[in-house]
Amino acid sequence: MSKRQPKWLDNAVFYEIYPQSFNDTNADGIGDLQGIIEKLDYIKELGCNAIWINPCFDSPFNDAGYDVRDYKKVAPRYGTNEDLKRVFDEAHKRDMHVLLDLVPGHTSVEHPWFKESMKPEKNEYTDRFVWTDHVFMDTKGMNTLRAISDRDGCAVLNFFSSQPALNYGFYKQEEPWQQGMDDPGPEATRLAIQDVMRFWLKMGCDGFRVDMAAWCVKNDDENRTGNIYFWNKVGKFLDEEFPDAAMVSEWGNPDQSLQGGFHMDFQLMGQGTNYEDLFRCDEPYFSSRGKGNFKAYAERYNKSVAATEGKGLICIPSGNHDIDRLARRLKGNELKMAFAFLLSMPGAPFIYYGDEIGMNYVEGLISKEGGYQRTGSRTPMQWDDGLNDGFSTADPKDLYIKMDDAPDRPNVKAQMADPGSLWNEVRRLIKIRKENVALRSKAKVEFLETGYPLVLKRSCKEQAITVIINPTNEEKTVDVHGTIIYACGSAKLENGKCHVGAGTAVFIEN
Repeated sequence: MSKRQPKWLDNAVFYEIYPQSFNDTNADGIGDLQGIIEKLDYIKELGCNAIWINPCFDSPFNDAGYDVRDYKKVAPRYGTNEDLKRVFDEAHKRDMHVLLDLVPGHTSVEHPWFKESMKPEKNEYTDRFVWTDHVFMDTKGMNTLRAISDRDGCAVLNFFSSQPALNYGFYKQEEPWQQGMDDPGPEATRLAIQDVMRFWLKMGCDGFRVDMAAWCVKNDDENRTGNIYFWNKVGKFLDEEFPDAAMVSEWGNPDQSLQGGFHMDFQLMGQGTNYEDLFRCDEPYFSSRGKGNFKAYAERYNKSVAATEGKGLICIPSGNHDIDRLARRLKGNELKMAFAFLLSMPGAPFIYYGDEIGMNYVEGLISKEGGYQRTGSRTPMQWDDGLNDGFSTADPKDLYIKMDDAPDRPNVKAQMADPGSLWNEVRRLIKIRKENVALRSKAKVEFLETGYPLVLKRSCKEQAITVIINPTNEEKTVDVHGTIIYACGSAKLENGKCHVGAGTAVFIEN
């Protein structure tokens, strides 16, 4: 476990930006870095004080930028390195922090490192990627790319066929071509990625969200011992050179990732996390139908906290670029109940762009840049009721992804003007969170009731707050004493009981 824990994470609320869909300022139909700069005041007004930007590096965009061609160059469609530095500088002027998306597990086949590694002559990059000894050999079930090159061998793939795996070694070596984690090739790869991190951190980046962090070292055991070992090496480098840099992992199992030195993990994609039970199954917990299951999630969450001894942060995002939007399963007031939960839990919350206004998952879109079914969650931000909903002045046919054309689609301008909107409720929740230390990232949580309503208690030495969320269509009653500091819906405290109306969330300071 890394010794460092950046202080600014204690009260951080993140906003995730998918740059190509956020704000287009040059009318080419694709969002850009200047578009992010233009909207920093909007993000700050919402209450978010940190940003995660999905990959913005040079890429052929077979996988929306997760196939990097040059780690140290901004993709021209977004702008320049100078533009990204301005994003850092302008964010810092507003007391905001910026995470970039680091893709350490693979590159594009167009990356110069891979092109050099394809050469038969031994060179600096020969062992930068995972190669077999011969092109026709049995790869023991590993997905490989039989690249037509002078080098005799197959390159192991990390995901899509255009993404060869960088070589960090094998925890269990079962074939002669599988190198150990401390061999010269894997060590050189680690140093190269650390150099990439150093480059952006020196420019002003505040840390990284790390893509596929649990899959760098290959042939790992079920406890991810090899990847934990690898990331602790990287953590030592950061401790020494950039102690305030934050690291958040796409791992899905905080029991493991926080041991690897990460400060935060998305409790999202790990087996058995039950995240989908809350928002995205056929009967999500926050549906007004009241047929969902929170208990299994609470049990898994408590298990993770116990395993990590309370160290690090378990983050629960509203969504991201890889999953269905909240509004695909939850509607209207149900979204407010979901956000009351998301913004009252420990860990730094992450809000996916557009979730704060309840943007739709757009059905039936043609896949864009490897999006497939995820494309419906990546449509352009809806800013107002103008051309292309304020996203771009390009011809609609030239947009990166077509706009949502639902007649009742939300937009920022209308919701900001409506005191009862989801946007205003999210803003109010963030404000309450920041003002009350018991609602921030590191205060403890105890699940008191996991049926309907949900009752949880946040506490630290300075304060205790009981959170009650009743998404159902029926009034509920909870035994509790204290003072109401926040309510969305109808709530009344009398004689040691709180009468919680249908579709109501209430926070009570004890």
